[in-house]
Amino acid sequence: MERTDAASTVSVTSSTGSAAEIRVRLAGGDIHTTSNGKAVLPMSNADTTAATTAPATETETAATTAPATETETETAATTAPAAASATAVVGSADYRDSGLAFPADFVFGSATASYQIEGAATEDGRGPSIWDTFSHTPGKIWNGDTGDVADDHYHRLETDLDLMKNLGLESYRFSIAWPRIQATGTGPANPAGLDFYTRLVDGLVARGIKPIATLYHWDLPQALEDQGGWANRETAYAFAEYARIMGEALGDKIVTWTTLNEPWCSAYLGYGSGAHAPGRMNGADALAAVHHLNLAHGLAVTALKKVVTNDPAFSITLNLHVIRGDGETGPEAVRQIDGLANRVFLGPLLHGSYPEDVFEDTADVTDWAFVHDGDLELIHQPLDLLGVNYYSTTLVRIWDGVTPRANNDGHKDMGGSPWPGADRIEFLAQPGPYTEMGWNIEPAGLEELLMSLHAEFPTLPLMVTENGAAFADEVTTSVDESGATVSAVHDLERIDYLQRHFTAAHRALSRGVDLRGYQVWSLMDNFEWGYGYSKRFGIVYIDFDTQERILKDSAKWYSTLIATRSIPPLER
Repeated sequence: MERTDAASTVSVTSSTGSAAEIRVRLAGGDIHTTSNGKAVLPMSNADTTAATTAPATETETAATTAPATETETETAATTAPAAASATAVVGSADYRDSGLAFPADFVFGSATASYQIEGAATEDGRGPSIWDTFSHTPGKIWNGDTGDVADDHYHRLETDLDLMKNLGLESYRFSIAWPRIQATGTGPANPAGLDFYTRLVDGLVARGIKPIATLYHWDLPQALEDQGGWANRETAYAFAEYARIMGEALGDKIVTWTTLNEPWCSAYLGYGSGAHAPGRMNGADALAAVHHLNLAHGLAVTALKKVVTNDPAFSITLNLHVIRGDGETGPEAVRQIDGLANRVFLGPLLHGSYPEDVFEDTADVTDWAFVHDGDLELIHQPLDLLGVNYYSTTLVRIWDGVTPRANNDGHKDMGGSPWPGADRIEFLAQPGPYTEMGWNIEPAGLEELLMSLHAEFPTLPLMVTENGAAFADEVTTSVDESGATVSAVHDLERIDYLQRHFTAAHRALSRGVDLRGYQVWSLMDNFEWGYGYSKRFGIVYIDFDTQERILKDSAKWYSTLIATRSIPPLER
């Protein structure tokens, strides 16, 4: 990735307190810390308050022992804002503010993904995806769960649309199942698949809810995987044709087109670690997948622009990692993981180049010959919006080669590595509290991530496209005055989590970030990838035996936030 001349700071803390000059980069800018290992945000002359220093972020990955990032995803080496917009906002140190008002045009919504909620896996011409194959392979998913039924959203569309309306959602971020449109990933469109998404979008519009469509949230047609999947360049061109089909079908109704959700997960968890479908463990294939996903994005944006008839925003969603360094080797470890996690996407997408140090770090893994002349021009398409998925933080250092190597990167361990060429890096456990995914809770990181992106790309609007938490939800019942049994889920932990992260987003807004909206992950409990149905992220509880929908207290809290455009207090 190209570097910028302006210096910026990052919240990198040396847990050992060693005196070390820390210099890392996010999308090019140099980052400096003080000699005690803690970063300092540059301040404007008018700023008299201290900036927070703890980073954090995502979506979907998961750790049972250590924190990291989601939905399965991850986090970003955050830089701090440039001085011109770095005025810190006075508020509670723990981010538990209430009464903060959001702008009238700020869009509140929620998000899901097709394989996680739709079900109807073999109905109406839908072909198998890599997640169908993966989930039906013994040992890949906890409890042997599959997405065959999931939330049965395919058959309960109207019910779920009414639920969204009743909650007051202003937007809904959903994904389209590629194999429901093209069973094998190529060829003519499946009319039944187009009809389902047309009804979904029309239902949203009729209820005053803005449709935010994601073209790819990990359910690659199995037939394309059989030909090499994302390690095969031709998949990117097949994706462009699929994008064209969807643009023609829905191109007058979609408010925001998101090409890819968290390509980090698709590439590194799918082709490197084996934790996600298709379950491959090959570092060279993972890096080829990185490039071909980047290429697919650029080709899809070009294809969409040729056929849409309204004026939508074109976007991509990244799970940028907030990375901290531990001890004297921390800065070098941060640099390397930042390259693999963040700059390998931000560079080509927003600067039109790959970072040279990533090539050097992975030289023993691949020669990057899959990058062809002209590819970077195809990838580097103007974006109207950058989607940011945030869950947690990452702590790294260089392994000493003697002690057992820590591998607390927040991902399910299936035997492979999601970090090609980074065998010398240790991923360390971080202080809690944690969600059920094992991810540490740190709302300050969301503020800093948004500030850092704004500093690096000041004209690019941002949206929080995923943020949420899994907790051990329990259904309680009571009898109301009429004698009817009433079910409830009192998820105070999730409300506290959301209150703190909405506070972080509000502080970023107050400091000048062009933040357009916030999509809570997730609308409903669902199939949480390698963890099956054991991890519940929804603000709506799903009884997977009966398909009953139960509003959690967090859904009611969020509905109040939307109605008042102000963060409600947490009532314990």
